[in-house]
Amino acid sequence: MQKLDTFLWFDGQAEQAVAFYLSVFPKAKAGRVLRWGDVGPPGKKGSVLTADFEIDGQRFTALNGGPEYKFTPAVSFMIPCETQQEVDTYWDKLLADGGKPMACGWLTDKFGVSWQVTPVGLQEMLTDKDQARANRVMEAMMKMIKLDLPTLQKAYDAS
Repeated sequence: MQKLDTFLWFDGQAEQAVAFYLSVFPKAKAGRVLRWGDVGPPGKKGSVLTADFEIDGQRFTALNGGPEYKFTPAVSFMIPCETQQEVDTYWDKLLADGGKPMACGWLTDKFGVSWQVTPVGLQEMLTDKDQARANRVMEAMMKMIKLDLPTLQKAYDAS
């Protein structure tokens, strides 16, 4: 059993956010939805209070918590990608309808949630025992917005 669940605080957009993430990730599935009943404020009767969902077995709960708190890039979700095509697909889907690209493979989606769309081998390249190889990869990555695996690999393989 998973020991930690991720709880995401939205300002009235929890249901839309869950639908969006279900459309982005092929192995995502919807879970339970808790709606406001007759108990008063802040929720309107029948509106979503929380909605559970999973992405590749990772459990999340989206809460309509109100405007008090906002997402920041200080917390992000990393998507390990096997191929450049997978990087491109997640990048494009997560930026759709108002997302914002940041540097070095980071982006913020239209709900303000931060993501790192990262090739699987990047960490190995950046921590290679050959410091010159690692430095070339870091230098190449620091010039990128969306990560480009062939360019990173070329920097890694250069002599």
